[in-house]
Amino acid sequence: MIAETPAESMLAAVLHGKEDLRMEQIPIPRVGDGELLVRVGAALTCGTDLKVYRRGYHALMLNPPIVFGHELAGTVTQVGTGVTKFSIGDRVVPMNSAPCYTCYFCLHGQHNLCENILFNNGAYAEYMRLPARIVEKNTLLVPAHMPLEQAALTEPLACVIHGFNQTGPQVRDTMVVIGAGPIGLMFIHVAQLHGLRVIAVVKRNDQVAAATLFGASEVVQIAAGVDTVAAVRALTDNARGADIVIEAVATPATWESAVAMVRKGGVVNFFGGPPKGTIVGLDTNRLHYGDITLKASFHHTPAACATALKLICGGKFKAAEFITRTAKLDEVPSVFARMMTRSADNVIDIKTAVLPNGYRPNGSGR
Repeated sequence: MIAETPAESMLAAVLHGKEDLRMEQIPIPRVGDGELLVRVGAALTCGTDLKVYRRGYHALMLNPPIVFGHELAGTVTQVGTGVTKFSIGDRVVPMNSAPCYTCYFCLHGQHNLCENILFNNGAYAEYMRLPARIVEKNTLLVPAHMPLEQAALTEPLACVIHGFNQTGPQVRDTMVVIGAGPIGLMFIHVAQLHGLRVIAVVKRNDQVAAATLFGASEVVQIAAGVDTVAAVRALTDNARGADIVIEAVATPATWESAVAMVRKGGVVNFFGGPPKGTIVGLDTNRLHYGDITLKASFHHTPAACATALKLICGGKFKAAEFITRTAKLDEVPSVFARMMTRSADNVIDIKTAVLPNGYRPNGSGR
């Protein structure tokens, strides 16, 4: 192991339970063989983190008390023995998981379903330790020109790319995206960049503007007295429905609406995951005689992560527009409290970049 971090403790946001997020001084993690210590340059807020904050846990990824957050990019400050891919000073974007590559699902190419998947959390802190498997299998170098807060979009974008590819999209297909949170907006943008026509279904006024910004051709706003399904179908050829429908809200009502909006022979991707035990009612007659494919996508793969970072760095993806606020590390609890009560005004608010070490978005990452 080389290099030492002078300080012995760091500030971190620790989740203790439902809506119980506390700023605490905790020891800086020690780095073992094959591991890295990263000084966090930027950590992003996320819909999954908000869901975990609201529920107080995540069945797969974390149980409190635990340092919170999983979307980040930063700079390597310590290198464990045996690491050859990275050096001190490298700018990196570590993913929040890595598969084992040896289990049943990995051998079938389904790395997102790995039986031994290793998750890692702790982005809302001054430093973060990266386990050896994540260092080896799912940490990427950030090009010098790319601001760290934009590179941190890699993880959520990788989830979107994985889900997008699983729907079998074709150029000039019509895709409906239900929901205009960060994930829904990424689906809209990725689809638009791949030559699809996108219809967005949104709720708030600010989401109308955001969906348009990221490439939606038409936007249907949910409102009292409006038949949303009929409004969407009216925008498709002969009102037959969309080729692909992405559900990115995670409610029974939107799952059911997604099936009602798709054409015969089309594909529905239930991307939003409702709470355990949620029951949804679907018209089996329409599913069967309509030859409709239902798909639910989860998480990402290392291949999707590499594709996502390449897309972000390529210049066409509007990465900067996804970062609409910045905050200091000690403001994280108030940031999540604000996210719980979003207003219905016209201000686009997508992601907040938490800047633990005084980094400011200027492209240098230093």
